[in-house]
Amino acid sequence: MAHDDADVIVAGGGPVGLMLACELALAEVKVVVLERLTEVDTTIKAGSINTPSASALYRRGLLPALAEVQREALEGFQAFLRQRDLAAPEAQPSPPPRFAGHFAGIMLRGDLLDTDDPELTSAGPVDAIGMVPQAALEQLLAEHARALGVTVRRGVELTGFDAGADGVTVRTTEGELRAGWLVGCDGGRSTVRRLAGFPFPGTAPEITGHQAIVEMTGSEALGTGWNRTDTGTYAHGPFPGRILTVEFDGPPADREAPVTAEELQNSLRYTSGVDVTVTTVHSATRFTDNARQVPDYRKGRVLLAGDAAHVHAPFGGQGLNLGIGDAVNLGWKLAATIHGRAPDGLLDSYTAERHPIGAWALEWTRAQVALMRPEPHTHALRNIIAELSGTVTATTFFAKKISGVQQRYDLPGSHPLTGRSAPDLLLADGSRLGDLLHSGCALLLDLADDADLRKRAAGYRDRVRVLTASCQERPELAGLLVRPDGCTAWAADRTDGTREAGGATTVDTSPDTLDGLDDALRRWFGAPDDAAA
Repeated sequence: MAHDDADVIVAGGGPVGLMLACELALAEVKVVVLERLTEVDTTIKAGSINTPSASALYRRGLLPALAEVQREALEGFQAFLRQRDLAAPEAQPSPPPRFAGHFAGIMLRGDLLDTDDPELTSAGPVDAIGMVPQAALEQLLAEHARALGVTVRRGVELTGFDAGADGVTVRTTEGELRAGWLVGCDGGRSTVRRLAGFPFPGTAPEITGHQAIVEMTGSEALGTGWNRTDTGTYAHGPFPGRILTVEFDGPPADREAPVTAEELQNSLRYTSGVDVTVTTVHSATRFTDNARQVPDYRKGRVLLAGDAAHVHAPFGGQGLNLGIGDAVNLGWKLAATIHGRAPDGLLDSYTAERHPIGAWALEWTRAQVALMRPEPHTHALRNIIAELSGTVTATTFFAKKISGVQQRYDLPGSHPLTGRSAPDLLLADGSRLGDLLHSGCALLLDLADDADLRKRAAGYRDRVRVLTASCQERPELAGLLVRPDGCTAWAADRTDGTREAGGATTVDTSPDTLDGLDDALRRWFGAPDDAAA
């Protein structure tokens, strides 16, 4: 059935909705984004992105733009340090020691990271990227969407929809639209989720949090960074005027009411014990630790991504990163379904792969809330965690969890790379693996110059790019099949030595290797073309 308005309507034009729309546009899917706000949202939210998010953006050619955003953020960081007399006035913005993050406000020291851990050294240039605020990322993605020809209708709000077996009719404040699919990327209080009747089980909130950019007097007595007190937790920095407070007195009475200077001032005074005066509010938001997740991210022709599918406390910026991961995972699968070339179960693998990662994030943030409670038993436990975090082993453990480098999908195959984000291999011609994925096409990388390996993909010329190359930094690798989302779907090692050692360059032909490649190609990209089968 033809859908004149769009193949996909995306409700919500924040980072998740824009990222999904860009992924669909790369795959030549007609997409319309509906966003109730008339401009990019500049409200202060997440302050950084993790390695999977940075890698996803790098693989779409956005690394230079990310680096520029981070440069500007670092200027703000240096200004804050000078304001606090922690840096010389002439100090130039430069990358700080590798940011390890925090757990429940317990800061992790970058100098304690195990730099020999391969999971911390395989992401390539994005290892230097992290300080990318959500508002800046949304602006970057809005420009990327515009360059790809995505239709973003601002000031338009979804008010209802009817979903059938062959498409969705969406009602908006400006009339009706007809599409094949509807994806709700419309946040934690998602209209799409509510109207579609998705269950949303989880745990109730126990905190009221605020985050804001303000002007204030009396801030000289505030601590820098995260601070836990007998009445709650507050943070100050990492740029001038940024504050965050956490009070354990239940959720706010009214999440929708405007956040006032008086409210922020009272909360900061209560949690810090410092007599500050907030004079101007530039940006402010409230949050809680409401932790919920839909059991299935799909109901027929309606799907959810980002906070529409899962909500939790914002500590560590996990929500933004989860949403970017959802969008990248869903985009190519939905596109293949729309183009009629998706194998059975491909779209269902979206929930199967993303739900466990979302469930982990809920548990991770619940644990942090528990460790921030201002009571004696928590204080005792927190002291132990803080002591442990001062070791290389614990710092590396926490940092790998926070950065997302340990994320893995449960895919068939025993190779250590299978199911993980593909390593950003440096190839002999000077290119990197991330540079080869800008088009959003899958890639079979032949690193052993093996004709049989290439022949296996002959029937997928329109779906999988095949490239023969060499990689001196990983001489044991014979080949990788990389999905459009950057996930390693198949990998194999050489069997009888390497070209560098003078041995054979054949690929292991056990069932888990070349036969495994056949299985992976069919599993993710369907049957080969008849002419090449």
